Amino acid sequence: MNPPMLYRDFATQAQIDAQYDPTVGLEDPGQYARHFIERSREVRTQGPAALQVPFGPTRAETLDIFPAAQPGAPVFVFIHGGYWRAFGAADFSCVAAGLHARGITTVVVNYALAPQVSIDEITRQARASLAWVLRNIQQHGGDPARVAIGGHSAGAHLAAMALQTRWAEDYGLPPDPFAAAVLVSGIYDIAPLRYSFLQPKIQLDDGVIRRNSPLFAVRPCPTPALIAWGEAESAEFERQSAAFDTAWRQAGNPSTLMPIAQANHFSAIFGFEQPDSALCDWIAARLDAARPHSG
Repeated sequence: MNPPMLYRDFATQAQIDAQYDPTVGLEDPGQYARHFIERSREVRTQGPAALQVPFGPTRAETLDIFPAAQPGAPVFVFIHGGYWRAFGAADFSCVAAGLHARGITTVVVNYALAPQVSIDEITRQARASLAWVLRNIQQHGGDPARVAIGGHSAGAHLAAMALQTRWAEDYGLPPDPFAAAVLVSGIYDIAPLRYSFLQPKIQLDDGVIRRNSPLFAVRPCPTPALIAWGEAESAEFERQSAAFDTAWRQAGNPSTLMPIAQANHFSAIFGFEQPDSALCDWIAARLDAARPHSG
């Protein structure tokens, strides 16, 4: 008799962990955290920045803003990963490096972590941070009409949740306020994580999964999405990205699917540090397309 499946074709936690633990198979997983932390420290010392700007009532709800040299600059808001239970904005200042060279203001979001707060609350904080940016970034030299959003891993999940938000009804903002969205190595159906090594920290149940799986709540939205993952990642990360791309397209929305050659889960976002990378090129092109052109 075949064992019951926990999720799709996976019968055991070990099978799920092998797919969803991105450190599996890496000789030195810690090298990536060291890279992000050290490079981020360099970025914070290289130019002007407004650090730990509050966007909400709790201590964790802050933004780090790296303004472009010219006022009225387009804006990219980055939401970090860490499976909702690790890291902070200060660990990812490095994503501003490539975009600053392209004249783009970068905002990195900090949020409270599980298990101190739930994924419902983390999603609320991510949405609140974006509402703050849309309403206030002009005070930091950014153009609120040209804001792109993005994230990595759990941050890509949160950015995808932002695309499902009722911005007009819930926040009094335009219904589709973003010029573009970049989702790298995201989890769009969070159900398998209930059976993974993460469950003691993130504490998923049926309601949390239903409310926070953007794959199943895609709405018509004109925001172009770049859905990317590292070619060296597990089959499940590729499948999750392809499934969200399909759902986004089936709702009539513009999408670009982009595997990143020779990249693993962590190195997939190195492109944010490089002005001439495919990630920076795509963001810059979409933000330029959102600029009013005379004639």
